[in-house]
Amino acid sequence: LYEQLQAGEFCYVLNSRQMGKSSLRVQVMQRLTAAGVACAAIDLTQIGGDKNVTADQWYAGFVRLLWKSFNLTTQVNFRQWWRDHDGIPAVQRLGEFVDTVLLTELDQPIAIFIDEVDTVQSLAFALDDFFTLIRDFYNQRANNSAYQRLTFCFLGVATPSDLIRGKTRTPFNIGQA
Repeated sequence: LYEQLQAGEFCYVLNSRQMGKSSLRVQVMQRLTAAGVACAAIDLTQIGGDKNVTADQWYAGFVRLLWKSFNLTTQVNFRQWWRDHDGIPAVQRLGEFVDTVLLTELDQPIAIFIDEVDTVQSLAFALDDFFTLIRDFYNQRANNSAYQRLTFCFLGVATPSDLIRGKTRTPFNIGQA
């Protein structure tokens, strides 16, 4: 996992509960950080996975966790930034945050670990757009070299086909298991 993420591959560790996924994440994050990679661990249970969470709240929570994890608190006023971009859908705001803040403020490689990815299955709205956006970050590497510094690792109790549920969408088909 360390070698794949160090090489910039998108990865996923999807397995049963209590199999050491989070412990693996901690160990790999320590090694990546020591190698100069900026790392964030986003535990989706921190955002909430119940039917009362709206899409806007969920995305704001996700972006806020990125903002705090990468210690961007002095560079960007999160509330102001989120309000300044309220004219676009929440998923697009996440993309804009990654493009104009994360990839601009951080100049080293970036690894984002998304733990408990299976919690999204209980939300009242589908997160197909979220996983499609992650796939788009991967595809952006061909057009924008800054995206070559960005990688993701999903951890949880799910299968890749659980991530994008819409039958008319391309399934989540990137990354290394």
